[in-house]
Amino acid sequence: MKKKLFISPHVDDEVLGCGGTLDRDSFVYYCGIDESKVPADAAHRIPLPEREAEIVEVAKFLGFAYEINRESHVNDFEIVPFIKEVERMINAIRPESIFIPHPGYNQDHQTIFNACQVALRPHDKNFFVKRVLVYEAIHDFLWSHEIFRPNYFVPIDIARKLKAYALHKSQVRPFRSPKMLEDLARLRGAMCKADYAESFEVLRWVE
Repeated sequence: MKKKLFISPHVDDEVLGCGGTLDRDSFVYYCGIDESKVPADAAHRIPLPEREAEIVEVAKFLGFAYEINRESHVNDFEIVPFIKEVERMINAIRPESIFIPHPGYNQDHQTIFNACQVALRPHDKNFFVKRVLVYEAIHDFLWSHEIFRPNYFVPIDIARKLKAYALHKSQVRPFRSPKMLEDLARLRGAMCKADYAESFEVLRWVE
């Protein structure tokens, strides 16, 4: 079993928030990959084979296992189905730690965060995860009404993270550029006396 479960609303969120933390003890659950039912995003549609090829390369490079939800469509997530999906993943993986997205301003991130909150409640039918951490999204640093309060830091190899991000080549954008990722990692590193770091907000930590 994997020790760490990462819930990634979209393809690339796992690297943007946790690329330096992901390793062979990690399992990533991608909540959605297909944008074909979103007319407004026609200009940003990437062929599914291309997206999946990028996932394969990123997973191979960082060493993690993964599963893709092929039923849900990006920008059209619903909370109730994802409560059940996250519960299923938790019971299947039985992780020591789970990493969930900061809700921020993105509607899909908000839906997945809220679904995780319900799925992670203490319950006699669900595996109890002792460590629940919220990971950061670069776009939330630029614009969000939901405050991210980092209180747990992991020093990282920034070159490794940037290489992983480059493998998601269809997802690289100016507002989440490699330079911006490096700058944020440098800032978080300064907060914990490291050269570079990723930061998280602890929601639950049980020894």
